[in-house]
Amino acid sequence: MRAEKLTMMANQIGAFFKAQDETAAPAAIADHLKKFWDPGMRADILAHLDAGGAGLDPLVRNAVALLKK
Repeated sequence: MRAEKLTMMANQIGAFFKAQDETAAPAAIADHLKKFWDPGMRADILAHLDAGGAGLDPLVRNAVALLKK
C-alpha cells in the first residue's frame, strides 16, 4: 500500500514539473523529493523502482533513478 501512495504522490509532483518544462522535469522532481520527502519515503520509492516501478510516470521514473546517484 505504501508504494501505491508514494507512486501517486510522486506522479502528482511529476505532473506539476512536467507542465513547467518537460526536459528539466526529472531533475526538478528529484530535487523536490530530496528536499521534501523524508529518507524513509525516498528509500521506499527507490525500492519500488528496483522492483519494477509499476505505475510510475516515465519522467518520475527517471527522477527516482537520479536519486540513486
